[in-house]
Formats: sequence, structure tokens, C-alpha cells
Amino acid sequence: MSTVDAVVIGAGHNGLVAAAALADAGWDVLVLEGQDTVGGAVRSAELFDGYTSDLYSAFYPLSAASPAIVGMDLGAHGLRWAHAPTVLAHPLGPEDETGAVLHREASDTAAALGDRDGQAWLDLVEEYQRVKGPLLRTLFDPFPPLRGPRELLGVLGAAGALRFARFAALPARRMAEELFTTERARVLLEGNAMHGDTPVDAPVSGAFGYLLAMLAQDVGFPVPVGGAGELTQAMRRRAEAAGAQVRTSTPVEGIEVRGGRAVAVRTAGGERIAVRRAVVADVSALSLYQRLLPPNAVPARVHADLAHFEWDTPVVKVDYALDAPIPWTAAHARGAGTVHLGADSDGLVHWMADLQTRRLPPSPFLLFGQMTTADATRSPAGTESAWSYSHLPRGVTDDASADELAERMDAVLEAHAPGAMDHVVGRRVQRPGDLEGSDPNLGSGAVNGGTAQLQQQLVFRPVPGLGRSETPVRGLYLGSAAVHPGGGVHGAPGLNAARAALGEHGRLGWPRRKVTSALLQLLVKD
Repeated sequence: MSTVDAVVIGAGHNGLVAAAALADAGWDVLVLEGQDTVGGAVRSAELFDGYTSDLYSAFYPLSAASPAIVGMDLGAHGLRWAHAPTVLAHPLGPEDETGAVLHREASDTAAALGDRDGQAWLDLVEEYQRVKGPLLRTLFDPFPPLRGPRELLGVLGAAGALRFARFAALPARRMAEELFTTERARVLLEGNAMHGDTPVDAPVSGAFGYLLAMLAQDVGFPVPVGGAGELTQAMRRRAEAAGAQVRTSTPVEGIEVRGGRAVAVRTAGGERIAVRRAVVADVSALSLYQRLLPPNAVPARVHADLAHFEWDTPVVKVDYALDAPIPWTAAHARGAGTVHLGADSDGLVHWMADLQTRRLPPSPFLLFGQMTTADATRSPAGTESAWSYSHLPRGVTDDASADELAERMDAVLEAHAPGAMDHVVGRRVQRPGDLEGSDPNLGSGAVNGGTAQLQQQLVFRPVPGLGRSETPVRGLYLGSAAVHPGGGVHGAPGLNAARAALGEHGRLGWPRRKVTSALLQLLVKD
């Protein structure tokens, strides 16, 4: 048996952020990862000879803007960012020869939108620059955020803050209609909103589209040079430089609880590691409460609430190796790192209606990544390493449906880039079962740790409670996308979990522990 101050379960990006923060504070930290490499859903591999493929996530605007990751100074640990010539293109249909386009510079984006919508775009970007700092703190700080809303109030005033709150609550479709007159401008917000699983006509979906579009004009959609795995490898080096130990190929089998407190973890290899202060779990909510903890470690109300836990919609991802650039009809798609395909503004509503009614979309909306366009190291000159992903209806995860959707995804690509499939020299389909099999935290092929819809955000994430990383087990913190602020590679859940652990062992730790414990017990008692 060994003893450490803290064990971090899982070396995904949130776990590595937490480990670095705890080690920075002088804690003795051990990270245990079940896979043979770190990264979780931020990994890459050479699936096809000479082609580097990102296995899950690929573009990282949230990483480039998030205080949790920016504060790690990963450039000093080997991380380098690369950008495509154009951030994003969204053809309105197969015959569209230009496409809506997000350029690196807001002025270029505005120029392509025309006088009225171009000026509206510039006004939107100008306001974002005013509120950026307070807004990001509001989004990423532990719940309830205090500093960010106070600063927003100072920047906007009471009336302006009230109107901004209404704006942030809008459905993406309504937000786009209020801001712009043309569909070409509207789809830039609506398409970005579809990076989550909130319907385009549902409340707060506009906030997702707004945030990603504004980040595109601020930090772009960068990619790590050499592959997604280079981001988490830099995080590992940063955590180890602070003194954390990182062990891979060491799955955790369970968490021991004694007297209501997490006291040790057990590995699949039979090792027992005692903890003096904290266990941070960078795992899904279901993995923590249904697999790692003893059934009686938390109140029955928690298990009852988990029966209503909702995953985000299952993902089907297709990786491609092409021996030539993709022959897009839309000119702006040729230099774009990210391309949105298969649906105009109305088409996004129809596509989401298919998913909501459990119908396999006949023409799926695709998020498409041109990785060599963004980072020339990903494949030989004159070729393209690319991927496409779309969604199945919630609850539909069988291989046959996934394979059928993948065929339809190929057809959407071919329609927008005639002849593209003739250049494919390597193709691999990742079905929901493949995704969960390669990373158990991607339950049912969901990649965001649970739905981003309002009923499972803030104090409802992952179950009704405080909306924080603290759990009913003392000394145990959930530091994954399962807790506020949710999915995306921004590291906030990991940092918030580390700060909660540090706070409960700080100068005001005893009263903080008592208050938090009392509130949790009140909210989860039978």
C-alpha cells in the first residue's frame, strides 16, 4: 500500500489540469489512467500510413481561451498551435459556390456578409470584446459564479446586463433572426450552435453558437501541431514538472469510503492507494456513482436521480485519408479547417427534428474537419487527413444504424465535393460502441459528458444539487465534463475540482466543509 495526498482518476484533459493545480499547491499527487496513454477524448494516432488522425476532438477554441488551460503555459512544455487559412465555411447547399465563411479577421468576415449584416457582425464582435473576460469567468468559474456576473454588471450596467441575459437565453434560430437579415450570416451562428446537442430552436442554444463564433474571431479554431494528443502530452509534462506522478495502464476498480469519506482507491491490479486529502474523478457521472463507489456510499436519492441522467446524442465519426485536397464546390471550403455540411438554416431544424423523433436523418448535418489544411504535419504534401461526424437519434446506438448513417455522411460529402470519394485511400467508421469501447467515459457514443440542454446544466448537472464538483462523499470531487460547466476542452471542471479540494484544506476549510456538506445532504436526502 502507498499513501498520497490526492489521487486523480483519469488522465483526460480535466484530470491533468486538476493534477497540475494540486501539485502546484505542494500536494503529493498521483494520476491513474486506465488507457496506455494519457488524453481521454483528446488523443491522436496514425490510423493510415503517413496520416495522423484525431480520434475524438480536434479543434480547440475553448482551450485557447479558457483561463484553466491558458494559465498552464503549455507553450513552455512543447505545445504549438496551428491554424487553417480560414476558420470555418458553411455551404448552404451542394450547388453553393461560395458558402458562408468565418475568416480569421472579423473585418473579412463582415465584408463577405454585405453592408448591413457586416456591420451587425462587427457590432457583435465589438461587444464580445467588451464582455469577454467577465463572460468567460461566468461560464467557467464554479457554480454559482460571483466575480464574472459582478464584472458584467460593471461593464454593461443593470439595463445592459438584463438585455444580455435575455440575448444569451435565446434559441440559436431566434438569435440569428434578430441579428441578421440574410441566411448566409445566420448559419454562422446556427451551425456553430450545433456543436452541442441543444436543438437550434431551444433556449440557450444561441449562447453556444455565439460563443464559438466569437471565439473564432478572437482566438480562431486552433489545432495542436502534430495531432490532438500533443495537447494532452503537453499537459502531462506540465503536471509532472509540478511534481505530479502520472501512471498509465492502471485502471481504477473502486473507491473505498469509510465514515462518509473517500480514503483509498483500488486498482484492477490489486493495489490499494490511500489518500490523505482528496480523490478527483475525471470520469463520467455514471462511472463514478454506479461503478467506482460502493452502492451505499451516497444517499438513495442520488441513484434515483441518475435514472433520469441523459447522455448527449450518439456520435458517428468517419476518418478519411485522401490522396489529394478535397474538391469542394464552395470555394471558401477549400481553405477552411472546419466545414459545416448538409443543412441550411431550415435544414438544421429538420435534421434536429429527425433526431428528436428517432428517425435516421436522410441527409445528416456534418461537422467536417480538414486537419492537413489546418496543420501541414498531419499528412504528406498534397494530401488531406480529414474526418466527419454526425449524430444518431438518442438511444439509437446499434452498428447497423451507425453504418447506414456513415454511408449517408459519405453521400453528403460527395454532393458538396464531387469526386471526393475517389480520392479516399483510407476510411474508418467509429460507431457509438467503438467510441465507448475505446473510452468508457463516452457512454453510448456521447462525447460531452451528458446533454447540454438546460434540464441538465448548472445545478442540474449531473443530477439536481449544487452544480459543483463536491459530492456527498467527503474528500471526493467529480472533475469531468459531467459537472458544470460541462463538455468542451476547456479544463474548467478539473480546475474547479482542484480548487474545491484545496479550499476545503485551506485556512477556512473546516467551515467550508461543514456548510457544503450540510447543503449537499439537504439536497440529496431521501
